Amino acid sequence: MELNKENIKKILCIITFTLVLLSLLMNMGAVKSYLGFLWGILFPFVMGSAIAFILNIPMAAIEQKLFKKPSKAARPLSLVLSILLVFAVLAIVIVVVIPQLGKTFDSISAGMVTFLPQMQKWLEQVFKDWEGIVSYIESMEFDWMGWLKSIKDFALSGAGSVFSYTMSATMMVINGVMTFFIAFVFAIYILIQKETLGRQFMKVFTALLPKKAVDKITHVCTLSHRTFSKFITGQCLEALILGAMFFVSMTVVRLPYALLIGVLIAFTALIPMVGAFIGCGVGAFLILMVDPMKAVFFVALFLVLQQIEGNLIYPHVVGNSVGLPSIWVLFAVTVGGKLMGIVGMLIFIPLTSVVYSLFRDWINKRGRLKSKVEK
Repeated sequence: MELNKENIKKILCIITFTLVLLSLLMNMGAVKSYLGFLWGILFPFVMGSAIAFILNIPMAAIEQKLFKKPSKAARPLSLVLSILLVFAVLAIVIVVVIPQLGKTFDSISAGMVTFLPQMQKWLEQVFKDWEGIVSYIESMEFDWMGWLKSIKDFALSGAGSVFSYTMSATMMVINGVMTFFIAFVFAIYILIQKETLGRQFMKVFTALLPKKAVDKITHVCTLSHRTFSKFITGQCLEALILGAMFFVSMTVVRLPYALLIGVLIAFTALIPMVGAFIGCGVGAFLILMVDPMKAVFFVALFLVLQQIEGNLIYPHVVGNSVGLPSIWVLFAVTVGGKLMGIVGMLIFIPLTSVVYSLFRDWINKRGRLKSKVEK
């Protein structure tokens, strides 16, 4: 290789990159500490950006539908209406769910003492043809009062350490409230000035990067915004329809806790693929406390409605909004759940869809160029 200025410059860049990489690897603890500190500073702004993105979906719709002509009052009014809409939904859920939860826990507490013997009798009737199983069930003894006493003793034994955690818990709550307040204010600033911010970013990119790179960044940002917006809108609408289906069907067949379980399944259905099954498990447990046979019927009803939702409603409501095959949806949910929990499940589906679309376009482009060369 000829040692001209260009090659020497490349060699120096490679050596510098290698030294920096080795230095980072040798001081991984300090790097993690620094990154954690940096993330703590940036987290309110990242959270604010996420809030702004979610609020922008109803705000843009309200602004287009109610304010067809641009005006100074359109943006602030649309933002206020969007915030009120979100808080109204949360208020309705709280008003509906909290009283129902209170009644549910009261009924569970009152009925738990009698539930286990009833469950024992029900199991004896179900397995009456299997003498070995029946004899084993009859030999089981449930000391519910003893369990309650053990739980009470455990709670009292830790009462002395409660005060030591009070200050730290209080500080965590205060920090959480302050973080949310900063994020919320930052989100409002973004939504009020989103066009101005967009132009400023474009000026920076145009000044620092070549036109081809700017066009590529613009394409990726547009694709990401469209994919995430469609996914969030479709997922919310699909969860609302599924919750309404459960409420109506459970009311018709007179299953208990219809409203509570309908709202619960609507919220858990926001988690792709596995969310509705979480709601089913909780709902089945609540109904099990009332009547085991009704709990079995509820599970059967859930399987029927889940098939209807998965084969008819979901393809039309959410459909191909993310443009991702089922196998990659499963991959995105699994990886996202392992890395970031429930938030990862929500983020990784549209994120994987964006990567999948970009990779597909790149492959198609390469295929067309190759076919032209061969011709």
